[in-house]
Amino acid sequence: MPITTPITAGLLRGALDLERTEHGVLPHRLPAKARAQCADGQLAMAEAQPSGVRLVFRTRATAVELDALRTRNAYQGAPPRPDGVYDLLVDGRPAAQASVTGGNVLMMDMSTGSTETRPGPVGTVRFSGLPDRFKDVEIWLPYNEITELVALRTDAPVEPLPDGGRKQWVHHGSSISHGSDAASPSTTWPALAASLGGVDLTNLGLGGSALLDPFTARTLRDVPADLISVKIGINLVNTDLMRLRAFGPAVHGFLDTIREGHPTTPLLVVSPLLCPIHEDTPGPSAPDFSSLSAGRLRFRAAGDPAERAGGKLTLNIIRDELARIVKQRAVDDPNLHHLDGRDLYGEADFAELPLPDQLHPDAAAHRRIGERFATLAFGPGGPFATAPT
Repeated sequence: MPITTPITAGLLRGALDLERTEHGVLPHRLPAKARAQCADGQLAMAEAQPSGVRLVFRTRATAVELDALRTRNAYQGAPPRPDGVYDLLVDGRPAAQASVTGGNVLMMDMSTGSTETRPGPVGTVRFSGLPDRFKDVEIWLPYNEITELVALRTDAPVEPLPDGGRKQWVHHGSSISHGSDAASPSTTWPALAASLGGVDLTNLGLGGSALLDPFTARTLRDVPADLISVKIGINLVNTDLMRLRAFGPAVHGFLDTIREGHPTTPLLVVSPLLCPIHEDTPGPSAPDFSSLSAGRLRFRAAGDPAERAGGKLTLNIIRDELARIVKQRAVDDPNLHHLDGRDLYGEADFAELPLPDQLHPDAAAHRRIGERFATLAFGPGGPFATAPT
C-alpha cells in the first residue's frame, strides 16, 4: 500500500462539515453553527454518526485500506450491539463488506442517563481483489458509529469522482431515516430509495432528534438540493416534546424556513410510519427493561390516552395535522406534497414484519420502505419524478 491520500471534503459525499481531530477528520451531518446551538448529547451523537456519508473516488487500485477510529454505543445491562458495517460499492454495485475493530465505547445507562467513554485504538478495514481497471469506488461509512477517518491507503493513485449530474436529494427524519436496525449503510431505506431513484443522497436522518429544531430547518434551507423530504412525528411523541398548540405553528415555521432557501424545490412532507404503541397513546417512549431477559431491549408508551384531551400528541393526531397543514399550504405552494407514512409501512406490514423493539423496523422492512418510497416519490406521477436538476 505505497500511496496514502489525504482525506478531504472532495472525497466525501453526504457530509456537511469536516472537523479536524487529533486522529484525522470527523465527518458531520450538521454544520458547526447548528451544532453550537444545541447542547443535547443525543443530537451530538446522532449527527456525528455518518449515515449516508461515503468516500467516493476513481482509481485503478486493487486494494484499499482505511484506518478509522470508531465510537460505538453500548447500553448497561443490554446485549452488545452489532459492529458497524462498511459497504464497498464498485461502479455502483455492492462488492464487499467489512467492520473495523478497536475504537471507543460510549457506555450508557438508560435508567440514570449517565454515560462513560472507554477509549480504544484505531482500527483498519481492508478491501482487496478489486478489478484492475479504472472504476468508481464508494465506501459507505457505518450509520451507527461515530467515525474519525485517519488514513486512506491504496496501491494505485486516487482521484475525486466528478459530479455525475444526478439530482441532489436531501432527506430529514428520525432514527428510522438515520438507519436504525438496517443491515448496512447502503441498505438503510433512504439509501435504497436514492439508489432506485437514481439520485445522490444527503441523509439528515437524526436518531431521536427530528424535533422541528430551527437550526435543522436552517440547515435544510442552506444545503444545495434539487429534492427535499422531511419525515415528521415519531420523535416528537418519543420525547413528549410539545403539545398540539405548539406543533402546528412549529411545522409552519420549519417549512417557511426551508422555503426561504428553496422556494420552488419539490418538498415532500412524510408523516409517521405505523408504530402501534404510539398510534393513540402519547409519549414519552420508555425502555422496557423486563425485555432484556429475552436478549433485546424493547420500548413501551409511557403516556396515557386520556392525555390527548390536554393536547398531548399521538401519531394519529400528528398525521391528521400534517395532512391539514400541507393541504392548506399547497394552495399557494404547488411544489409541496404529502405522503402518509403508513403507505410506506402500515398494518399489513407490521403483521408480516413487526418492529422488533416496538419502534424500529428490521432490515427486511427497511428494504420494503425504501422500495415503496422509490415508487411513490420517484416513480411516474410522484412528486420527485420530473423535478428539474
